[in-house]
Amino acid sequence: MITEPRAPASSGTPDERLPAVAVRGLGKRYGKSVVLENINLMVKAGEVFALTGPNGAGKTTLIRSVTGLAIPSSGSVHLLGRNVHEEGSRARALLGAVVEAPARFYPRFSGAQNLVMHARLAAQGSRGARIGMERVREVLALVELTRMADRPVREFSLGQRQRLGVAAAILAVPKVLILDEPTSGLDPLGISLIHRIVADHAASGGAVILSSHHLREIAGYAHTVGILSGGRLVDTVDLRSRHNAFRFRVDDPQRAVSVLRNLPFVSRVSARAPYAVVELTNETVVPEALSRLALEGVRVFEAAPDLFDLYEYYRERLGA
Repeated sequence: MITEPRAPASSGTPDERLPAVAVRGLGKRYGKSVVLENINLMVKAGEVFALTGPNGAGKTTLIRSVTGLAIPSSGSVHLLGRNVHEEGSRARALLGAVVEAPARFYPRFSGAQNLVMHARLAAQGSRGARIGMERVREVLALVELTRMADRPVREFSLGQRQRLGVAAAILAVPKVLILDEPTSGLDPLGISLIHRIVADHAASGGAVILSSHHLREIAGYAHTVGILSGGRLVDTVDLRSRHNAFRFRVDDPQRAVSVLRNLPFVSRVSARAPYAVVELTNETVVPEALSRLALEGVRVFEAAPDLFDLYEYYRERLGA
């Protein structure tokens, strides 16, 4: 159960000490049909949280609920302590999103004109009024649409409209960025571009939630992956800890496990004959782990990263 404190509804500014996104007991029904059931998740500032799962798992409904576009049947969603469904524009002022891409724009206006109008409408004249053409041109350059800036959106390709949607979402430098299938319809260069924008946004302290079916792509830049199936969050995978996983081929895996589990820099260890598989605080402590095994009489024949394949894990987890 998530028990972190909540900011009071009357708070004038968001509480940066709180999770960027906190979803508690979220459920959604349409009549007798259960679309989401008891979803709990938390996303911190600087974190990229990727949602994945089979078609019909509830990913878009969850994203619509987090952004306030869908009203949940139960539970709550808070952005930095602000309730999305009770505090309305105050909560959504923290948010930049593309839901059910590609985003819709006025086809007869240029990309730059659409971004100016988006800023004014989305921020209802507050933050949007402070966004000038310099910032508009900056985000157009970030999504590599400078040459299309002054051309009407009706001349944009699907991929260009997709990138324009991402430009609109990051225009006001939101605390929380939410993207539904952001790489759909993009070529490899466009996909790489979106990955870089997402990673940079998180590196600058923003929180990101995105949905994707491309498991091997998101494994390269997401910090956490949530697997949805049948409206339930069936697993949450911390990819950061997986990057510090190592396997040691030893003469006695069980003995190695008993030695390693007592070390302060070991977060998890298990036997997978002929290996002891260990998650460390960071890779710099590998020599110390090996020294301790040797000191305790455990012979080590091989030490290597235990590479994690998110795609294979996903298939195994869902029985695919």
